[in-house]
Amino acid sequence: YQPEAYIPRMDVYIEKDASINDEIDRLRLSATTSLLERRDVIIVASVSAIYGLGRPEDYREMILLLHPGDRKPREKILHKLVELQYVRHDLDFYRGTFRVKGDVIDIFPAYEERPVRIELFGDEVERIIEFDPTTGELLSDNLPRFAVYPAKHYVTPAERVQEAIGRIEAELAERLEQLRREDKLLEAQRLEQRTRYDLEMLREIGFCQGIENYSRHLDLRGAGERPGCLLDYFPDDYLVFVDESHIMLPQVHGMWGGDHSRKTTLVEYGFRLPSALDNRPLRFDEFMEMIHQAVFVSATPADYELEISEQVVEQIIRPTGLVDPEVIVRPAKGQVDDLIGRIQERVEKRERVLVTTLTKRMAEELADYLQELGIRSRYLHFMIDTLERVDILEGLRAGSFDVIVGVNLLREGLDLPEVSLVAILDADKEGFLRSERSLIQVCGRAARNVNGQVIMYADQITGSIERALRETRRRRQIQLDYNRQHGIEPKSIQKKVRNMLEVRSRRKAEAEDLALAVISPGLLRSKNPKQLIAGLKRQMLEAAKNLEFEQAAVLRDKIQEIQRGLAGGRSQKSEDRRQKTES
Repeated sequence: YQPEAYIPRMDVYIEKDASINDEIDRLRLSATTSLLERRDVIIVASVSAIYGLGRPEDYREMILLLHPGDRKPREKILHKLVELQYVRHDLDFYRGTFRVKGDVIDIFPAYEERPVRIELFGDEVERIIEFDPTTGELLSDNLPRFAVYPAKHYVTPAERVQEAIGRIEAELAERLEQLRREDKLLEAQRLEQRTRYDLEMLREIGFCQGIENYSRHLDLRGAGERPGCLLDYFPDDYLVFVDESHIMLPQVHGMWGGDHSRKTTLVEYGFRLPSALDNRPLRFDEFMEMIHQAVFVSATPADYELEISEQVVEQIIRPTGLVDPEVIVRPAKGQVDDLIGRIQERVEKRERVLVTTLTKRMAEELADYLQELGIRSRYLHFMIDTLERVDILEGLRAGSFDVIVGVNLLREGLDLPEVSLVAILDADKEGFLRSERSLIQVCGRAARNVNGQVIMYADQITGSIERALRETRRRRQIQLDYNRQHGIEPKSIQKKVRNMLEVRSRRKAEAEDLALAVISPGLLRSKNPKQLIAGLKRQMLEAAKNLEFEQAAVLRDKIQEIQRGLAGGRSQKSEDRRQKTES
């Protein structure tokens, strides 16, 4: 997703660009549909839950409800489907479309995996049946009811669109007058041209590109009033779990500021009306007002969560009996030499080590130095792409190497039972990476192994180190006492190591089978290599568009193989001609 933006110093305008995964889009629509239809619903969402999504009242009002025996003229049903932003397509039938054959209307709901067939007898709904979109096989008996929800979250009744157009025109006139008064003629001309075009689209089809920027008028909201979002679709008594709340809440806090800054620039330079500022994520106070019951889940909660929580429930005891690792503080002087000796001790026991540094450069240099000493090591930081990070972590677990040197990525979310030693270099350098919470999180990486130990290299005990030591020792003592009282012997977590080579080869084989299956037989039989390559390229681009990258890669390799064959054939012909000429 690339949001709309303008960079004044370079005079560069960036259009909004969004690549929407079809399955994720279906699941989003399915989530809101489920929230309106039933109560036993669990939604897992990212911070995008606080962004505008359209009002649930409009979404609910626009539903087309059908029962066998209902009297609904065919034209009325078709008109309603268009209002719900379904597209009529009699040839290509996919999510969000409908097709008509006489008195039979096939609808493919945007949130379902199966379409439904509405059979009419005159103006009466006779049957409603689910069917297979590929084979056409009927999959159900006559359904007692069927609700068709909108194909998109942004839907507005036609009468309100007309009222919104009047409000937009009034705001446009006011803004143009202000810009011309300030002698911003280019901005005024730009704004008028763009907005007039959008208004024309709204009049003709009830929709325009970037319609969400007019959401204040379409929802008939006042200036500054918050937009509707996913949270509005929930009933009043819903429960929110905020996972890793020490990260998530600051993220929610920062969303409005970044969005407001970007849109203010668009408004100043005439790309958007000022009302576009109200198409925004929730502010933090608005978000908290909408949450009536919350559970903040975090190993290191921030002060804010602790202050507003009615009670703090600690989950310190682990089912495996494992205790928090022992933490030792060593002088920072000579830290690398001391670390090497400790790494060698762990390697002899076939255990693994994590080392955390302050910068990317330090991580790379230390990893290279360890390699020179014969210690198998790798570095890990944000410049390494996600798939390669997974490879490195799996390689550590599998024993391909013994040490990973990293920076911030070693803080949390890693489950590495083989790691028995975590070393924190320059632990006394106060800052984000050496704060109390960061230190506790890094220490937790050694808590999966019964021999877990943490070494902090520091020349002075900072406030963060002192608090982290106190908290870690407190938790460790509770765990030791519990184990002693219940006769529990701690055991390291046993977790299967995935063989990434096997996974890759299996995926490649599946992709090859799939790619060969989608190549049409007529294309494979083609005697024209150019025609074959053109056909394969079309299929490769289609696969990439659908995010089926492994399949696209196989098709790419097939194209290159044919091109190499053609090049080889041409060079052989040239050689034959040369020899003929010489003879």
